[in-house]
Amino acid sequence: MPVREIILIDEEKCDGCGLCIPSCPEGALAIVDGKAKLVSESYCDGMGACVGECPQDAMKIIKREAPEFDEASAMENMRNAELKKKEAHASAPAPHFGGCPGSRTMVLERKERRTDTHVGKLNSELTQWPVQLHLVSPMAPYFDNRELLVAADCVPFADANFHKRLLSEKSLAIACPKLDDTSSYAPKLAEIIRRNNIPKITVAIMVVPCCMGLYSIVREAVEMSGKEVEIDVIVVGVDGEYQKAPF
Repeated sequence: MPVREIILIDEEKCDGCGLCIPSCPEGALAIVDGKAKLVSESYCDGMGACVGECPQDAMKIIKREAPEFDEASAMENMRNAELKKKEAHASAPAPHFGGCPGSRTMVLERKERRTDTHVGKLNSELTQWPVQLHLVSPMAPYFDNRELLVAADCVPFADANFHKRLLSEKSLAIACPKLDDTSSYAPKLAEIIRRNNIPKITVAIMVVPCCMGLYSIVREAVEMSGKEVEIDVIVVGVDGEYQKAPF
C-alpha cells in the first residue's frame, strides 16, 4: 500500500459530538459506540476538512500506509447518502433541524403548569461574580474552602431548581464545551484547584453527547493539579430530570 496523508482520531479526546461528520461528505467518518471512527480509509481524501470542526482537538492528519483514495467509490457513496437523506426527509413526520442531539429542535410538552401569578420570591444562591470560566480568577477568594460547581451553561435553563438543588453553598464556573474555545479551560481549572482548598467538584452537564466534554475537561484539570479531588457528575435531561451518567 502507498504511504499517504490520512486522518487519525484520538479516541481519548473524542466525545462523540458528531460535528466532524457533516464536513466529510465522502462518508469516511461515522459515530460508532459514541466515538468518531474512520470507517473507510479509501473514502478519506486526507484533506482534513474535518479537523477544524473538532472542538476537542481529537483529529489530525498523519502520513502512513493506507489504501489509495477511491474517488469514484467516494462520490457514489455521497450520492447514495444524499438519496437516503431525501427519502428519510420525505417520509419523516417532522424535521429535527440538525443531526447533533445538542442542536435538535424539540417542543417540550409540560403536563403541569402553574397558573397563579402570585408566587413567592425565590432567593438566589449565587455568591460571586463573574461566573464564566474564561473570566473567573484562580485567586478569587470565593473558591477557597468551598465545593466547586462546574456547570454547562444550558443546565440552569433546564433545571428549574438549579439554585437550591445544585448551586447552594458552592462556587460556580460555567462553560459550553461545544461552542466555547476550551483550550484554556483545563489549565485554568487546574490552577484554581492548586491555589485553593476545594474538597469536591460537581460537574453538571446536559444529556446531549457534546456536553460530556466538560466532564473530560474537569477530570484533566484535576490530574494536572496534582491533587486528589472528588468529582461528582450530574446529568440533566432537557425535561429537567436527572439521568444516570453514561460513564
